[in-house]
Amino acid sequence: MRIGIDRFGLAIPDLYVDLREVALRRGDEPDKYTIGIGQDEQAVAPSSQDIVTLGAAAVMEFRGDIDDDRLGLLVVGTESGVDSSKASALYIHRLLGLPESVRCLEIKEACYGGTAALMMARDYVAAHPDKQALVIAADIARYGLATSGEVTQGAAAVAMLVSAAPRVLDIHDDSIVRSEDIQDFWRPLYTDCALTRGKYSTLKYIEFFDDVWDRYREAHGCGLDRFAALCFHLPFSKMGLKALRSVLPQAGEEQQRKLLERYQASTRYCRRIGNAYTGSLYLGILSLLENDDTLRAGDELGIFSYGSGAVGEFFTVSLAEGYAGNLDRDGHLARLAHRRKLSVDEYEAVFSDKIPYSAKDYRTDEKYHAGPFVLTDVTGQERHYAAR
Repeated sequence: MRIGIDRFGLAIPDLYVDLREVALRRGDEPDKYTIGIGQDEQAVAPSSQDIVTLGAAAVMEFRGDIDDDRLGLLVVGTESGVDSSKASALYIHRLLGLPESVRCLEIKEACYGGTAALMMARDYVAAHPDKQALVIAADIARYGLATSGEVTQGAAAVAMLVSAAPRVLDIHDDSIVRSEDIQDFWRPLYTDCALTRGKYSTLKYIEFFDDVWDRYREAHGCGLDRFAALCFHLPFSKMGLKALRSVLPQAGEEQQRKLLERYQASTRYCRRIGNAYTGSLYLGILSLLENDDTLRAGDELGIFSYGSGAVGEFFTVSLAEGYAGNLDRDGHLARLAHRRKLSVDEYEAVFSDKIPYSAKDYRTDEKYHAGPFVLTDVTGQERHYAAR
């Protein structure tokens, strides 16, 4: 039975900042950001936009394809949870008007959470072939102003409808996984900004990729020539390239060229949106599918997911017949083009205006309300969401 992603949805904040301008404000050469890190623009989420509003907005792209009688599972993969107990999926469930018979939960393991949710959804459909499952990978990446991680911030939500006989991607049951307790990246409960050992995390990312890839090719007796492209978790566009280059010598010259060209296609959305943590891998897959017109039905993609702390997984997918007709390239490009550009001063003000880690009431700035759903306020320690 074929099981996989039937539809994709993407939601991004309505605001962005030009990283060249941020570089100049920080006293850095713009090339350090745009070439060295590989980032051009960065999505900026006002306090009225969080994983709930973005996640629900991403699903609205294909809400009409969800059969309420068949939908049985809604899983949000995130490391930007809005509550330590209540799953963000329940807020999204209400905003979308989904039936009460749907199981709703949230899953966490750094940037790997979206993949964990997707694999859970695949297993659910394998056990219930007539059902649909909804996966949302949503995050807001924050490291702080004028920090070493500032250039790798961002925000987005990628929603995926999982079913039998999918119209976009078949997910193969061939995963190779590695888990290890390491301290390369973490976020204590008292802050919304992550802590990271950047160089160490990069080394572990590459080490995990090399390990799961080596075990995959040994288990399946294949090499890089089997794949039309490789897709990576992309906290910034140069990260996956470091891992790809570690294995390129295993391929012939023409295959190397093809993999590098398609890698660049997979980074186009990342370069303009930034880091989306759990959503970054799936933003990259969507970018590849919507920005490379040489792929064909049946082509196989190798996928590497990584979440600090750390879990790495390599698995494969293949393109369904007519997959391109079930994407929304023009809509996504138009959304990127019509965002509002912030000055660096405005960006810093929006970034600093955040829900406090306290019991104080808080109301979001209506000037920045955008998208189909917004967080209006936190009153009496309860979050209130509304449709616009």
